[in-house]
Amino acid sequence: MTAAMKSNSPSSNPLAEIAVSLPDQGVEEVSERLVDSAARLSRNAMTEIDWSAPMDPDKYGCSPEWSSLYDTDYWHELTEEQRISLTRHEFASIMCIGIWFEMLLQELVLNDQYLGDYHSSEFQFALTEIADECRHSMMFAKASEKMVGKSYRPNRRIGQAGRLFKLVARNEVAYAGILVAEEVLDVFQRGCMRDERVLPFIRTVNEIHVLEESRHMKYAREQVRESMRNAGWFRRQVSALVVAMGALMIVLNLIRPQAYADAGLDAKRAWHESRRNAHFASMIRSGCTHLMEFLDEVGLLTKPAMRYYRMARMI
Repeated sequence: MTAAMKSNSPSSNPLAEIAVSLPDQGVEEVSERLVDSAARLSRNAMTEIDWSAPMDPDKYGCSPEWSSLYDTDYWHELTEEQRISLTRHEFASIMCIGIWFEMLLQELVLNDQYLGDYHSSEFQFALTEIADECRHSMMFAKASEKMVGKSYRPNRRIGQAGRLFKLVARNEVAYAGILVAEEVLDVFQRGCMRDERVLPFIRTVNEIHVLEESRHMKYAREQVRESMRNAGWFRRQVSALVVAMGALMIVLNLIRPQAYADAGLDAKRAWHESRRNAHFASMIRSGCTHLMEFLDEVGLLTKPAMRYYRMARMI
């Protein structure tokens, strides 16, 4: 993963400001700080990015090392032009699936805050997060349209599973699900946001999303901690399993097989090689280290749950 993480935003280092804050003091105190941070540091891709600028044909859609086929036999058979096309379609798929689960996340937050305390910082940051997610989804839609002109969605079965998750997810399941989804996308974007081989507007999309999602992840962690304080053994087991199953659903659908076909590849071969790609698995696993540590800390990394995280290659 990329080591340098300096930001181009007006603040000298807004990512560090959010990550290295005061010791955790509970949801309300954390939310108050995050509301203030959002007011000062939020960005707007619709005005910040020149969407009419031509794309450099030699720039990737994501860092080659973050391609699901990197270093496979299939990868070595591809021309440079094919590799560029592949990464563009892969990352377009990731952004489109990002839209899908960000829509789920918005509903989970709205359900949690329905009839909430309107004057509380917790309620106000929840609305801030929803507004952020709406802008992120518009940004992803615009970026994927510009890059490949294609829209990717989960298949019908996964779409229905997402609807079911919305109905049953409450408390720690909702917020741990939010955290997992955001962390998975964050892993890819942090790995590509400073790579000059990547299209400039995609690097900006990644930077904006990483910056603003760092607030969302902080908020989700505090919600999970609060929900888990009085959770008994049985509740921990069930919640851990549901969150892990959701994580697997997300990871397996990030890159749709159609994206390989649209890039001119044999979709069936590409899918199978990606699932056996040790390099790609290692990249995901290393990026999810802190997430797994947090889930373990709050009691949501049980042995049954770990089975699903292994299938997702997150541990």
